[in-house]
Amino acid sequence: MCVRSAQRLPCSPADAAGSCGRGSFKALCCFVAPSHQPSSFNGALSTLHAHELGSVVIKEVLKRANVNPEEVSEVIFGQVLTAGAGQNPVRQAGVGAGIPYAVPAWSCQMICGSGLKAVCLGAQSILTGDSSIVVAGGMESMSKAPHLVHMRAGLKMGEASLQDSIICDGLTDAFYKYHMGITAENVAKQWQVSRREQDQLAVQSQNKAESAQKAGYFDKEIVPVLVPSRKGPVEVKTDEHPRHGITLETVAKLKPCFLTDGTGTVTAANASGVNDGAAAVILMKESEAARRGLTPLAQIVSWAQVGLDPSIMGVGPISAIKKAVDKAGWTMDEVDLFEINEAYTSLAAVIAKELKLNPEKVNIEGGAVALGHPLGASGCRILVTLLYALERTAGKRGVAALCIGGGMGIAMCIEK
Repeated sequence: MCVRSAQRLPCSPADAAGSCGRGSFKALCCFVAPSHQPSSFNGALSTLHAHELGSVVIKEVLKRANVNPEEVSEVIFGQVLTAGAGQNPVRQAGVGAGIPYAVPAWSCQMICGSGLKAVCLGAQSILTGDSSIVVAGGMESMSKAPHLVHMRAGLKMGEASLQDSIICDGLTDAFYKYHMGITAENVAKQWQVSRREQDQLAVQSQNKAESAQKAGYFDKEIVPVLVPSRKGPVEVKTDEHPRHGITLETVAKLKPCFLTDGTGTVTAANASGVNDGAAAVILMKESEAARRGLTPLAQIVSWAQVGLDPSIMGVGPISAIKKAVDKAGWTMDEVDLFEINEAYTSLAAVIAKELKLNPEKVNIEGGAVALGHPLGASGCRILVTLLYALERTAGKRGVAALCIGGGMGIAMCIEK
């Protein structure tokens, strides 16, 4: 399966058992026209709903791939925070992009892995013969996520407290009942990752993203978004979350966010951002791309997903990457680039050490600490970034992977 078109939005920040896809379909499924658009929390894209962000990237990938909306077989997107977003937001996104009512659309929910899982599901749909062209990706508006109160049975006395749906549905472990940040602290403690090491990785992430922005490396993958305002539409075409000029001295001043007993190491600087954004790819068989005269950006070789103890969910990519690379018939050294979602730098440090990865191959344009983590969109966002990074560096093989809240990991191997 190949991807011919992939896009994302500029990101806006907001104030071990498993199953695998095998490489037997290596020459059949390809990527076409990837894109994305991420933004800061309560930032430039905060007035837009998730489905509106999704519509923007869907329109763009269809345009880049020269695919008519009625030619799409199916739309599959990841989304985590759907409370109050209306019936089937992905269906709304597809229709908003001009895809006709006759084309089905649906969402998948695998927390941080949702956007990449959507791509896996799109590949499966094509490989089973159910679809010929699939638009897959993810979308999230964390700024639009509501606060909730359960009033179904009424309230006889006292106050009713509001729950933040970002926290309860996106960032709190359902089994241990604590924040994802505590799982990052657990990993830091178990694998002895110091605060300084985490901060150093955070600074590197920000500095790499700054260099990539200034060099224009993200320009091809980002879709400009017109945001309505009282003075007329405002174009948003740059990631908002990266912080230029960050130094180790700057981040070292921040206090730990989750443990305040003197043992905490995870701060706002070495954790990923809360963001709004969307990303999309078009999937089709290689034969379909050839028939259309399209040159695929890459082909899917394998994927894998795993489960593990939720208290250390952040190391899920270790097993997932090993499984996916094994299914591809590769070795780690044969992979040119890795895009591994940088939910927390404590996790990034452990994953790189356990897999013995060359740091010059990992998140070469910065990770989620700099670029942000719009939950349902991140899986596809890192894939989009990987596709264009391989193209820019003339690399051949790449791996995209994410840890997943609740104790899972997912990875995909792609090849130019």
